[in-house]
Amino acid sequence: MKLATKNTNLKLVVDSELMNDIKEIGIEKYPNEFGGFLIGKYSNDLSTLFITKFLLPRKYKGHPMSFERSTDGLSKILHDIFNSSQEYYVGEWHTHPNGSTSYSSTDYNAMKKIAEHENVNIKNPILLILSIEASVCNNFTFYCYENDKLTPYA
Repeated sequence: MKLATKNTNLKLVVDSELMNDIKEIGIEKYPNEFGGFLIGKYSNDLSTLFITKFLLPRKYKGHPMSFERSTDGLSKILHDIFNSSQEYYVGEWHTHPNGSTSYSSTDYNAMKKIAEHENVNIKNPILLILSIEASVCNNFTFYCYENDKLTPYA
């Protein structure tokens, strides 16, 4: 699957099987929100982001209208992934049970905080939101945090 933002030429490439795995996990955790971390790498010319993996948090709190995840142990895992495959953290994903794929102010503020964090080496983190029901993923939207906005991919 290939997507692009409307405001820039930044392309996003995600394998359909990877998306299916994320959807299945989201449905399993229904009716609570759930999510994790996106892993990938940019093309040499920085025009395309390839999302290659996702990680699940070791600890989390999921409720029908909120999700909090821990970063316990994440630093070592990311370090190991980078050393073995030159891939790194590129963003976050989570579900909205019985909701839309629109981001909330909490989602926006989290992405802004990530982009501005001194230990995060990316300035344009990706956010994936999935609309989940009891047995189906209705829709999903990828966003790119850029120029202090979350811009959807189409």
